[in-house]
Amino acid sequence: MIDIAGAVAAEAIDEETRDQPEPAHRAAGVGPVAAHYGDPMREQRTLATGVGLVDRSHRGVVAVPGEERISWLHTLTSQHLAGLSPWQGTELLVLSPHGHVEQHAMVTEDGETTWLDTEPGMTTGLLSYLEKMRFFSKVEPRDVTADHALLSLVGPEATGALDTLGVTGLAAPDLVAVPGPKFRSGELPPRPGLVYDVKPLPVGGWARRVALGVDLLLPREAMTQVVDELRGAGVPVAGLWAYEAIRVAARRPRVGVDTDHRTIPAEVDLIAPAVHLDKGCYRGQETVARVHNMGKPPRRLVLLHLDGVTTDQPPVAGTPVTLDGRAVGFVGTAVHHHELGQIALAVVKRNVADDARLMVGETAAAIDPA
Repeated sequence: MIDIAGAVAAEAIDEETRDQPEPAHRAAGVGPVAAHYGDPMREQRTLATGVGLVDRSHRGVVAVPGEERISWLHTLTSQHLAGLSPWQGTELLVLSPHGHVEQHAMVTEDGETTWLDTEPGMTTGLLSYLEKMRFFSKVEPRDVTADHALLSLVGPEATGALDTLGVTGLAAPDLVAVPGPKFRSGELPPRPGLVYDVKPLPVGGWARRVALGVDLLLPREAMTQVVDELRGAGVPVAGLWAYEAIRVAARRPRVGVDTDHRTIPAEVDLIAPAVHLDKGCYRGQETVARVHNMGKPPRRLVLLHLDGVTTDQPPVAGTPVTLDGRAVGFVGTAVHHHELGQIALAVVKRNVADDARLMVGETAAAIDPA
């Protein structure tokens, strides 16, 4: 999609951007993705009110075939994967022994292979961990990013646009409510806390309905055909800047950008989609249980409104958030939103009040309490 007229590559704007292929993937032929196609604000409005096609083919893709794949991944990660059925998806985390978030992956099971797609730059770490934990399990995890690409139909009309590809009837995500502290064992059903509906694509791969629309994982050799079919049916393209603005406004964190080395799942609202609180032991589980039963993680994810008076450039990820000259958190993703102006996701100390007068560099910031 980088060859479409008007496309501006993300790495052409920022050489250090996270939104570029990993070196090994680039060497295997994975190309850059577009930050925008000439009009980022129009592209945002399209995603907010209709549907647009976003190239996210720089994401890493790990395939895990093997007859023991489900039970194996169940024991290694935070999600209840033993209850995952064919043509379902969910999310998972790999945690450190102390419960800090190390990896996040979207998950899809097709009956033969479990597919994990993850942030660019994190594929090697995820695959390395899985390979170290294979032992004698009948699994064969491998990096297939060079052969498979992720595209996303984003917006309220995403499922309608999917009709063009011959896929209909994808159900909305099914989320189990997070129980309160000290809930009874057995209260949660033995299934993933969040289930995405998945259906096969005629060209190979699959479509997965998620919160922001529909993800499409397909063979790279079929990308041009699928993009042409969707554009021929009137679906416009949109860049990553537009996608990121929609994601930030929806308060959906991106691991590695909106998190740091100390982040635990409860701080950034990852318990509901990616952690099952009653599945038994896995690495980091003790911290997850202790924090949940206490009910008070030390930090929280917030949406900040930035005044944009001193500068029209959003702050870079990692910029400190201060209160009365003291650092109380850090900014993750900051964007220009077509309606809200400059906004950012940030992680701040839990005791920071919603009406606190915060600063991000020289820019005044306010927490959105909604």
